[in-house]
Amino acid sequence: MHLRSTKKSRQEILLYEPIGSDGEGNAISLIDILSTDRDDVLETVESKIEQHKLADKFGCLTKREQKVLELRFGLGRHERQTQRQIGRLLGISRSYVSRIEKRALGKLQSEMGPY
Repeated sequence: MHLRSTKKSRQEILLYEPIGSDGEGNAISLIDILSTDRDDVLETVESKIEQHKLADKFGCLTKREQKVLELRFGLGRHERQTQRQIGRLLGISRSYVSRIEKRALGKLQSEMGPY
């Protein structure tokens, strides 16, 4: 009911803000109505933040390193592929794909810094 009454004013509603009360007088928040586990919401938000950080750091890699990681881990619109498949696609050996992958991950790890 609270959502309908605020529809005209289009105010922002916080997930943990009380929007009413139950039969026993306990406050009910929007997160309670959505019935989503709070840990799931937190994990999703943290995952999105990490993805954005990673995307920002991709600039430190060469085009080939970027391509190998995108294909290897299924980033963007790519499906995950084996090192052998990537090697065939790029016309290089599987072991060279492995070296490129290792070097690229090392660069990203140093760019991301300590946790």
